[in-house]
Amino acid sequence: MIPVSVVIVTKNEEKNIGDALESVKDFEDIVVVDSFSEDRTVEICRQYTSKVFQHEWQGYARQKQMAVDYAEKLWVLILDADERVAPELKAEIMEKIAIERSAGFYIPRKNFFLGKWIRHSGWWPDYTVRLFKKDLSFVEQREVHEKVIVKGPVDYLKNPLEHYTYRTISDYIKKMESYSTLSAQEMLIKNPHPSSTFLALKMMLSPAFTFIKMFFLKQGFRDGVHGLMLAVLYSFYTFLKYAKTLEKTKS
Repeated sequence: MIPVSVVIVTKNEEKNIGDALESVKDFEDIVVVDSFSEDRTVEICRQYTSKVFQHEWQGYARQKQMAVDYAEKLWVLILDADERVAPELKAEIMEKIAIERSAGFYIPRKNFFLGKWIRHSGWWPDYTVRLFKKDLSFVEQREVHEKVIVKGPVDYLKNPLEHYTYRTISDYIKKMESYSTLSAQEMLIKNPHPSSTFLALKMMLSPAFTFIKMFFLKQGFRDGVHGLMLAVLYSFYTFLKYAKTLEKTKS
C-alpha cells in the first residue's frame, strides 16, 4: 500500500468517480468530500472508502482544503474525479516520498479533450502542485483556479496524471458558465471598481490575444481541429468573464 492520503471533492460524478478511485485503491487513505450528490456518486465512493463526508458547497478552494484537513497521512495527493493515477506515477511517488528532500511536487497533467490527448495549445505539460506534505501546505483561498501553497522546496515529477476533461462540447460550456462567473467575482475582489472603458477594451482585445496565444504561439494548430476548437472556446470564455464583470459593476 502507498502511504499517501488521496483527497477528492465530488458533486454528481458517477460517470467519473469509479475509474478515479479504482486508480488509487492501493493508497492507504482515501478521503471524499461530497456536496450532496443526487446520483450514485456517494454509493460508488463507499465501495472504496469509509471516509466519505458530505458538506454544502463552499467553493473549490475551501472544499479541497476541507478534504485535506480530513487526511491522515503526512503526504497528500489531491485528485479530481476526472483524473487517473497510472502505475508509473505511483512508482515515482513511492520513490520520491521515500527520499523526502522536498515538501511538495509539481505533477504534469496529460489532458484529454473530446477523447484526444492535447499535446500543444498550452495544455502540456500543465504542471500543478498536487502532492505535498500536509503540515507544510495549504490550498490558497481563491474563487477559481485555486492552487496549493507549499512552505518548502518543491520538485517536479516526470510521470503525469491522466486528465479526461471535457468529453463533449456541452461539458466545456457548462464549466465555462460556472468558471466565468467565478472569474468575474475574483476580478472584482482584486479590483472592486474597474472602469467600464477598461473592461470594454478587455472584452475587445483579450479574446483575440487568447486565440493567438493558444492557436499560434502555443502551437494549438498542431492539435488539429481539437486545437482550433479549444482556442475558440477559450477566447469566448475570456470575453465572457470580462462581460460578466462589467455586468456586475452595472447591477
